[in-house]
Amino acid sequence: MIRVPATELTVAHEDWYARDLSGEDHMATLFTDVDLTEATGTGATFDSCVFRGVRFNSAHLTELAFTSCVFDSCVFFDATLERCKLVGSQFAHCRFDLLKVDGGNWSFTTLSRAALSGARFDGVRLREADLSEAVARGAVLAGCDLSGADLDRVDLTSADLRGSDLSALDPLTATLTGAVVGEAQALALAEALGVVVHPD
Repeated sequence: MIRVPATELTVAHEDWYARDLSGEDHMATLFTDVDLTEATGTGATFDSCVFRGVRFNSAHLTELAFTSCVFDSCVFFDATLERCKLVGSQFAHCRFDLLKVDGGNWSFTTLSRAALSGARFDGVRLREADLSEAVARGAVLAGCDLSGADLDRVDLTSADLRGSDLSALDPLTATLTGAVVGEAQALALAEALGVVVHPD
């Protein structure tokens, strides 16, 4: 269940197309129906903000902090987030088609039931994130720290999981058909199923 923080300011129906967000600092602000298509920026801070119906299409954001924020019905089509911090943020009813996440800290995020098919996460820290019932068919979750994550009933069909920490993944509850893993990961998954693996 999404916990929405109290907000003190509202930014509504603004056209921030291609806006440079560098250095901006926002706290406890509600952004509703704001167009951030092709927005750019480095080092901006958003703390305890709520984004509702905001469009991040083709945005390229670097080292931004979205801490304890809520994203409701937002669109991240073809967006790129590099080394961003989203600790404790929550997502509901968002679209992540072609999203690219390179590095950064997404620990304790809520992505339950998220539609992550086709999204790409490379080297992202997702410790104790809630990915329960997320649909990540064909997604890339490579080199990610998923330790302690909630992966109950996650759909990882044909996903690339190479190099990721899968210690929290229960292969009995996840869908892993066609998922790509490394040899060490395969052994760990087999052991999680109770299989005793011996070298030939």
